[in-house]
Amino acid sequence: MSADASANARASVRASDTIGRIPIRDVRPAVDGGRSPAKAVVGETFQVTATVFREGHDAVAADVVLTDPEGRRGPWTPMRELAPGTDRWGADVTPDALGRWSYHVEAWSDPVATWRRHAGIKIPAGIDVGLVLEEGADLYLRAAAGVPEERGRGVVLAAAESLREDALPVSARLAGALAPEVDAVLARYPLRELVTVSEVLPLLVERERALYGSWYEFFPRSEGTPECPHGTFRTAARRLGAIAAMGFDVVYLPPVHPIGTTFRKGPNNTLSATAQDVGVPWAIGSPEGGHDAVHPDLGTIEDFDWFVGQAASHGLEIALDFALQCSPDHPWVQKHPEWFHHRADGTIAYAENPPKKYQDIYPIAFDADLEGLVAETVRVLRFWMEHGVRIFRVDNPHTKPVLFWQRVIAEVNAGGPDVIFLAEAFTRPAMMRTLGEIGFQQSYTYFTWRNTKEELTAYLGELSGEAAASMRPNFFANTPDILHAYLQQGGRPAFEVRAVLAATLSPTWGIYSGYELCENTPLREGSEEYLDSEKYQLRPRDWDTPDTIAPLITRLNAVRRGHPALRRLRNIHFHHTDNDAVIAYSKRTGPDTVLVVVNLDPHHTQEATVSLDMPQLGLDGNPSVSVHDELTGETYHWGRTNYVRLEPGRAPAHVLHVQPSASETGGSRAS
Repeated sequence: MSADASANARASVRASDTIGRIPIRDVRPAVDGGRSPAKAVVGETFQVTATVFREGHDAVAADVVLTDPEGRRGPWTPMRELAPGTDRWGADVTPDALGRWSYHVEAWSDPVATWRRHAGIKIPAGIDVGLVLEEGADLYLRAAAGVPEERGRGVVLAAAESLREDALPVSARLAGALAPEVDAVLARYPLRELVTVSEVLPLLVERERALYGSWYEFFPRSEGTPECPHGTFRTAARRLGAIAAMGFDVVYLPPVHPIGTTFRKGPNNTLSATAQDVGVPWAIGSPEGGHDAVHPDLGTIEDFDWFVGQAASHGLEIALDFALQCSPDHPWVQKHPEWFHHRADGTIAYAENPPKKYQDIYPIAFDADLEGLVAETVRVLRFWMEHGVRIFRVDNPHTKPVLFWQRVIAEVNAGGPDVIFLAEAFTRPAMMRTLGEIGFQQSYTYFTWRNTKEELTAYLGELSGEAAASMRPNFFANTPDILHAYLQQGGRPAFEVRAVLAATLSPTWGIYSGYELCENTPLREGSEEYLDSEKYQLRPRDWDTPDTIAPLITRLNAVRRGHPALRRLRNIHFHHTDNDAVIAYSKRTGPDTVLVVVNLDPHHTQEATVSLDMPQLGLDGNPSVSVHDELTGETYHWGRTNYVRLEPGRAPAHVLHVQPSASETGGSRAS
């Protein structure tokens, strides 16, 4: 903007200092009132909104301005009023580099738009025609002074001359000022008056894996041989090829540290373990070491390094479980007794979540030495970072002080901005939300317990709305702790349905090994625990069985990689179906649109009419569109209403690539 144009931007004020000459209110996203940064990943588009208005009837306009980590202000992104008369404005922005960004809104009086509106009323009515045209010419001359491009400046000056050309008909003079080429220049370089600037809000832009990825959890110790049943990092590496072939990006390992022997748990959580029982990996610590050691039965730290290298050769990242708790045999118990809760009789209190008891685990007491615990935790995490781990799945972070995690994650990310922390926090919404706000890049969710159309629609609306600025969901279809009744009772079709939902609703999803084999036997009726849980014993599996849904999982991950729309969260839109057992939703990113229709009933064939919101699919004027089913390879012609029939075990879902270039018309029958 030239010096003259800047001078004409009279009374520029910052909205955070006062109400602002042009009020700018309620800028979003604003995480914790702007005290914490909103989150995005490189290349992710999100919407910034604000309420913008002024007194009277003169026109206002607004832009979003991004400032990159180097302090460079990006080009203005014009905002539009999202619904006429609401004063709510919005614009989509896309940061393109890692780091700490900021964004703000600028609003201003738009004299050119005001003049155009008045001219459109007065000139046809013959009111002050000459004066209106002269005022317009003055405005255009002022606007031209702010155009740095010689060609563009010439276009606006020519429009000003046209307005003053008495020899031309009035309609021609006005048409010259309203020409598309003039509009294009003024859109890039508007004449701004009474410019007002909103508060500046922080934005943290991270690598894409913080938002998008497919996770596979398995216990290396179960991948042994007939000669040596307890697996090692060397024998477990044989499993990596199959995991990569299914299309996973991340291999998540439960704790790999030495396991205590005091109060060691036996099979199915019994208290009478024998010398042959392997114990619970989360009971961390023994004379062999603690959180910075590996279980000797798994191998050495050099073997772990080799395992990480083997995973990388398959295109897999390692996520390591970080469980901040100890067995009674952990070195910290003797070295730092102040880090633990002591009971009235002097004994250390073991962990409890009534009615559950964890006699083999001591929780940490944080308030006695918070500084020491932060320092030790950061040291341990950096140790594993040096050995190739850039993702940590944090066990039960909601049972530790939020302030503790804020400090730990800030210190780690200051030197390792690519490190990702996943919060395993199935807890109250306020805690889950706050963990995301203070630094956790991802979170487990309530997805496991959302099974109906109403539940899924409401929950995804929540996760993809304002919550997406601070909490990124990871949809695990099962975990070693959670075998939902839906999977217990629905058999193989239930596993297929939940895999489709997890893989297409969320950009990050995962499974715990055995899911592809549809393992669904609970410890007892009404329990979500597995019978013969791998938490307490080795569990070798026959991976070569033909009764596996690995082909479906492989296809789902291939579809996710092939469709940018499925790698985003904020772009989900639900479509109406006339059957509550059938859910339909779409995701759209740029030219890529995917439409998913799922039968939620694993026991019965369901039929429904799917009514499409065509504008949400980018098909405003198309009566019909070609859709390609990525699961079956079939192609259909769909319109605004479409009949579907989905049969469990055969065709439980459609994952449709919408192809807007197709102009064919035809029937809407899908299956």
